[in-house]
Amino acid sequence: MPYHRRQSTAPKSGAPKSVRSAAAEQSLDIDGIHLHLTRKPIKNLYLRIKPPNGRVEISAPMRMSESRIADFVKERHSWILAQQQRMAEAQRRSIMALNEGAGFENGGRGVAGASGHDGGVAGRPKTGDISRPGIGDAGPGQAGTNVQPYFDRSQIWTDERKRQAAAAINAALPQLLAKWGPVIGRQPTHITLRVMTSRWGSCTPRTGRIRLNLQLGVMEPQFLEYVLVHEMTHLWESGHGAGFQRRMTAYLPGWKTLRRDLNRRVVL
Repeated sequence: MPYHRRQSTAPKSGAPKSVRSAAAEQSLDIDGIHLHLTRKPIKNLYLRIKPPNGRVEISAPMRMSESRIADFVKERHSWILAQQQRMAEAQRRSIMALNEGAGFENGGRGVAGASGHDGGVAGRPKTGDISRPGIGDAGPGQAGTNVQPYFDRSQIWTDERKRQAAAAINAALPQLLAKWGPVIGRQPTHITLRVMTSRWGSCTPRTGRIRLNLQLGVMEPQFLEYVLVHEMTHLWESGHGAGFQRRMTAYLPGWKTLRRDLNRRVVL
C-alpha cells in the first residue's frame, strides 16, 4: 500500500547549512499507520511510542529516503499491530483503576519482604526517575507501537480527583516513611505530589527532593510503596546501574515484579 505525506516542515535545499542541518518534521501514513517523522543529523533510524496517547515518532537520518522508511515500517507491520494491542490494554487498565478508585480506601495490602541495609556511598547528583512503560522506546532498527487511544486529561484529573488522590497519598506517607527510612538509611527532604505526563516519580539526590505522581493515590497501594522505595534508593544511587539494583533487591526483594506490574499501566 502506498504511503502518503501529510505535511512537512523540511528546510528548503537553498537554505543555509545551519538551517538544513536542523530537525525537520513531517507526517506519513504507511500501511494505515500514522507516523510523525523527524529528520536529524543521526546515523540510525529510530521508531518509538509516546504514551499516553500512543503518538508514533520516527527519527531518521537527514538523507534517508522516505521509501526506505516505508519499507522499514512495512517489514514490522505485524509486530506493530501486536504492540498496539498491548498499549491499548495498558491504558484500559489504567483508566479502569482510576475510574474505580482502586486506591488506599479499598484496603489494599502493602509490600511485604523488606529487609535491613547498612547504608552505602552517596551517588552523583543526577535525577532518577521511574518513567512511562518500557514498551515505548525502540533502538536502532526496532519499532514502537502505533496505537493512538484518546482521553481528555482535564476530564480525568478534575479538582476533586486531585484532592482525593493527594489525600490518599498524604495519609499513607507517614507510615511508609517511618517504615522505609530506617531500612534505606535516608529520608527525603521534601515530597511533592503532582499530575505527571510520563513518570511515576522522580528524585533529585543533591537536594533530597522527591516528586510522586498523583495517579499513585488512586492505584493499588503497593505501587506507591514501590515508587517511594525506588525514589528513596536514588538518595544513595543516582542511576539505575548495578549499585541501584543491589540496593533495591536488598530493600525490596520483589521489586522487579512490582516494576513489571506497574509498567503494564499507563501514566494518565
